[in-house]
Amino acid sequence: MTIADLKEIKGRTYPARRRTQNLVGGASQIQADNFSMGYVTLEPNGGQVPWHNQDQEEIYFVVSGTGEMCLGTEKQTLVGGQAALIPPKVFHQLTNIGAEPLVMIYCYGPAGDVAHWRQELDGTLPKAGIDVPPLPEGAKPQCTDKP
Repeated sequence: MTIADLKEIKGRTYPARRRTQNLVGGASQIQADNFSMGYVTLEPNGGQVPWHNQDQEEIYFVVSGTGEMCLGTEKQTLVGGQAALIPPKVFHQLTNIGAEPLVMIYCYGPAGDVAHWRQELDGTLPKAGIDVPPLPEGAKPQCTDKP
């Protein structure tokens, strides 16, 4: 039996002020063909999964905290206990708008790496409204800071 223990997964910290720990896929001991899954902590007051899209269908499940979820042209607040479905190829972003860490779990399928991880680390994320569609009106700005 292969076990991934969150307490033992170092994870990676990204410029947009979040830490991602791969539970299934990526650097995890557990690899699956049909999905990837991870545990993400967004720092208080602005930690973010920046505006991006991918070919996979995805779910964001907020375990705790309060976030602004942007999906295509929609913007809505998500709180602990809520999940959002992200269709393939639709641009999306999640920003912590609370004073406490936002903890979420993502799951997408099929498995595989998504480009925005490397783009963020390289400082090459496409910019909302310039290289890719704009964020919904009134949304928190996309973090495109270089590492």
